Amino acid sequence: MNTVLLDKDKHDRNRFNCGIDALNNYFKVMASQQAKKDNTRTFVLEDDTDNSAVIGFYTLTMTPIDLNALPIKLQKKHPSSMSGGLIARLAVDNRYQGRGFGEWLLIDALRKLLAASDTVAFPIVIVDAKDGAAHFCEKYGFTAFQDTENKLFITIADIRASLS
Repeated sequence: MNTVLLDKDKHDRNRFNCGIDALNNYFKVMASQQAKKDNTRTFVLEDDTDNSAVIGFYTLTMTPIDLNALPIKLQKKHPSSMSGGLIARLAVDNRYQGRGFGEWLLIDALRKLLAASDTVAFPIVIVDAKDGAAHFCEKYGFTAFQDTENKLFITIADIRASLS
């Protein structure tokens, strides 16, 4: 399996349905526009039997860090850090759910962000957990911010340790 950048001419976005309207609408309407403006990058996992069919997707970008929302230990370690990587969206089509594709997409996103941090250096990855996905992220080492339960983070150091 391999993820590729979303190609609006190749990938059938209208067929995608993860069951969450906000994610479906973003994927169908906004993902290509945001990529064209260099605001985000959306990666898709294609179905091996039909490359136009999208199993799932995730969207990556950068985001400002609110240091005060991090544990004191991280505040002291990264006092001048201004931004982190962001997994803004991650979703799996209903037809493919329950088969481990969400985990696969999350790990792939973390690998890409780890590689980016080796070039651009940022200390944490943040995820905006939509509609109850926080528990899913916590299973992979993410911690909720002190002030927002659906916004979680993991350090690049922890990603590096778990993926090596």
